Amino acid sequence: MDYSAARRRMVENQIRTNRVTDPLIIEAMAEIPRELFVPETLRGIAYIDEDVPLGNGRYLMEPMVQALLLQAAEIDADDVVLEIGGGTGYGAAVIARMASAVISVEPDAALAETASARLAELDLTTVTVVDAPLTDGCPDQAPYDVIVFGGAISRVPPAIADQLAEGGRIVAMVAETPGMGRGTVFLKIAGSLSRRIDFDAATPYLPGFEPQPTFRF
Repeated sequence: MDYSAARRRMVENQIRTNRVTDPLIIEAMAEIPRELFVPETLRGIAYIDEDVPLGNGRYLMEPMVQALLLQAAEIDADDVVLEIGGGTGYGAAVIARMASAVISVEPDAALAETASARLAELDLTTVTVVDAPLTDGCPDQAPYDVIVFGGAISRVPPAIADQLAEGGRIVAMVAETPGMGRGTVFLKIAGSLSRRIDFDAATPYLPGFEPQPTFRF
């Protein structure tokens, strides 16, 4: 398969046509070999406009959704970014082209091993993969200028919101109930989070961030 051609088609047909104008995101997604970040048996579908399964209930986010979230985050060159649910490292690889440093939390040993290997292969030395529960984030390195969730969440846990710097941004696909989620930007001002809805899309939940069951009498 001609992966370079597939990558070009992804950028032209999925990224540019969906309001993604940030040149750093476009350049990164045009150059980073996405096929290296999916299981070898699925490399032929690495560039489709759907979430790609990575195993154990985890997914590589759809390219358009990932690009729109990162654009909404407005990442600056001197920002330190926390990624929750780094998976095999593709999101961190893209973010590394935009930020000064990336902390990628990934508790799945197989995914974390793949992420570390692929990031090293691409000489992306500003990314650190951290083994910690997704719902804990990485408080030891806080505060962060930007926090990115690598899958849908039902809400932002207070413990992770506390790791965001004043004036910082959280971007996530928020789905309070199963179904269509909303690409959401949270801005921290005076210690509180305001929110802005940016776009709609369906994205699988990150484990541990699903809606909590409610009891009815």
